[in-house]
Amino acid sequence: MTEVGLRELLEAGVHFGHQTRRWNPRMGRYIHGERDGIHIIDLIKTQSLLAEAQEFGGEVAAKGGTILFVGTKKQARDAVADWADRSGMPYVNQRWLGGLLTNFSTISKRIDRLHELTGLEKDGRLGLLPTKERMAREAELRKLEYNLGGVRDMKRLPQAVFILDLKTEAIALREAERLRIPIIALVDTNCDPNPVDYVIPGNDDAIRSCELVIRTVGEAITESATAWRTEEERKRAEEERKRAEEAERKRREEEARKQAEEAAEAAAREAEAAQAAQAQEGSQGPGEASAAGPAQTAPAEGQSAAPAEGGGTQTPSEGSADTVEAK
Repeated sequence: MTEVGLRELLEAGVHFGHQTRRWNPRMGRYIHGERDGIHIIDLIKTQSLLAEAQEFGGEVAAKGGTILFVGTKKQARDAVADWADRSGMPYVNQRWLGGLLTNFSTISKRIDRLHELTGLEKDGRLGLLPTKERMAREAELRKLEYNLGGVRDMKRLPQAVFILDLKTEAIALREAERLRIPIIALVDTNCDPNPVDYVIPGNDDAIRSCELVIRTVGEAITESATAWRTEEERKRAEEERKRAEEAERKRREEEARKQAEEAAEAAAREAEAAQAAQAQEGSQGPGEASAAGPAQTAPAEGQSAAPAEGGGTQTPSEGSADTVEAK
C-alpha cells in the first residue's frame, strides 16, 4: 500500500479549501487556518485519515467486497473511470440515477436490458432490424451506456461507496446513508463531514488533488482486489483438481468393480461347466459297468463247468477200482 507524504499533498494543492465565508463549521476540526480569505486544511490530519481510508478500502476489497466509485464532476471523471476499471469496481462518472442504490431491483432490470442490447449489437442482429426500430434500439443503448455503463457488472449492492464531492453527489450520499453503506469521501471545507464514515479532508475542486486521492485509495483497492481474485482462482483450480481426482478415483473403482464382476461371472460359468461335466461322467459310468459285468461272468461259468465235467468222468473209474478192491 502506497503511503502519501506531505510534500505530495502540498504539491497537489490538497490543502486549499473554500473561501472563509462559505465554510461549514463542522469542518473546523480539519482546518489549520486561513490565508487571503481561504481556509487552509491541516495536511497532517489529511495524511492520517487518508491512510485510514486506504486501509478500510483494502480490507473491503480483500474480502471480495465491491466499492462503488462516484465522481461526476469534470475534475474527477477520468480518474474515477481509470482506477475503477483497474480495480474491477463499478463506477458512476456521468450522471447519478436516482434510486441506483435504494431502488436497485428496478435498476438491475435496466442493467439486464443494457446487456441484452449489447449482445444484439455484438451479434449483428441489431443491424438486421427495420430502420426505425434499429435507430430506437441504438438510441436506447447509448442512453443506457451513458447512465449505467460503469455499473453494468454490479450484481448486488456495494459494500462501500467512494464519493469525491459531497455537494455534487448529494443524492448518492443520502442513498448510501439511508442504506447504511460505509462512505469514503473527499470532503472540502464547505461540506458536512458527519454522514461520512471515512473523511478525507481536502480540496475537491482541483484536478491534481482529486487524482491524487483517487489514485491513493484506488491503488490500495486494486492491490487487495487483485490478491483476492488470485486467491479465488487458486482455490477454484484446486477445487477443479480435486473434482477431477475424485472423478478419476470413482472411474477406477467402477472399472475395478466391473472387472471383479466379470471375473466372478467367468468363475461361476467355469464352475457350472465343471459340474455339468461331472454330472455327464456320472451318468455314463453305470452303463459301462453293467456292460462289462456279463462279459466277466461268462468265462467264470465256463471255467466252473469244465472241472465239473472232468470230475464226472473220473468218478466212475475211481469208484470201479474201489469196488474191485472191495470184492
